Amino acid sequence: MAQIAFEDVSKVFPDGTRAVDGLDLEIADGEFTVLVGPSGSGKSTALRMVAGLEDATHGAISIGSRVVNDVAPKDRDIAMVFQSYALYPHMSVDDNMGFALRMQKVERESIRSRVGRTAARLGIRELLARRPRALSGGQRQRVALGRAIVRSPEAFLMDEPLSNLDAKLRVEMRAYIARLHHELGTTTLYVTHDQTEAMTMGDRVAVMRDGRLEQVDSPQRLYEHPANVFVAGFIGSPAMNLLRGRVAEDGRLELGTQRLRPARRTTHVGDVVVGIRPEAVSPVGELGDDVLELRVVLAEMLGSDVLLHLHSEAPSVLTGDMLDLAGELDVSGEDRFIARVPPDVRPAPGSVVRLRVDMSRVHLFEAGSGRVILR
Repeated sequence: MAQIAFEDVSKVFPDGTRAVDGLDLEIADGEFTVLVGPSGSGKSTALRMVAGLEDATHGAISIGSRVVNDVAPKDRDIAMVFQSYALYPHMSVDDNMGFALRMQKVERESIRSRVGRTAARLGIRELLARRPRALSGGQRQRVALGRAIVRSPEAFLMDEPLSNLDAKLRVEMRAYIARLHHELGTTTLYVTHDQTEAMTMGDRVAVMRDGRLEQVDSPQRLYEHPANVFVAGFIGSPAMNLLRGRVAEDGRLELGTQRLRPARRTTHVGDVVVGIRPEAVSPVGELGDDVLELRVVLAEMLGSDVLLHLHSEAPSVLTGDMLDLAGELDVSGEDRFIARVPPDVRPAPGSVVRLRVDMSRVHLFEAGSGRVILR
């Protein structure tokens, strides 16, 4: 096993597209780190540079103690798991899993033993004689994982390996890969656009946008302490409510005509973006200086809870990346607010609900730059 390090790494394609811009990131020995971000954020390009499938335009990439910029992919001692599985259709599962070892001239008995042990660990021993076309999506994904595991590499690289699976199987495979990492302890760099996948699997999560690293931290700290509006809106499902507001001279938050008393005072006065997570509110009957009155647009019943879609007086904010468009903080959606409430709360559309805001969990961001003020 070994650490992976990016030192001021950039990638500029011949047409001038800057896919990765000055990336500094270190994945510790044995760590499971997830690169997450929207389409075009540079996460897959970063992974492909580690694999040697793309050359870095600038900066150094290290695996263990070696700088590998000029090392051939086959000599980097990494194993990659692709979105498309990349199995040889004319080979059996047994032959697919042992192919890389045969190319390395490993003895036949050792190959048979390593493939057998790995297949047993993955629960696919009875599938060894089959060909990929006779397997389900989940079984093919296990074979692809097995082919990587038998090599005992210094690091695993995984490029959106679950995106072709249905929702139920994706949840199962998330847990399976996390458990495998716990057992094997191999350094893993995992790429996904799915923030739920990132949050549930990673020891650390690195959020990327437009080729730049926005924030890297543990999943919980990313959720509780986002560094800017983009990370706040990207991490969490449903997304954090981001509303245009104002900090008054007396320190109160103004959201339209409604005013809230913050739990912590800030020296900032003027326009802000206020972040409130859907789960940071609770229904109440009385008014107060921590209560919002909002009109119900829609109630989504999810069984364990209800998502209330509400109309807010304060304009909601979306970054351009949230809409998959170019742009900054000025792209506004509808004046919407989402609240996660208990299943027995089912107000009719058009009615008004009162929600107590946990003011200790309110985030404030600069209105122009989107950087955090208070978190």
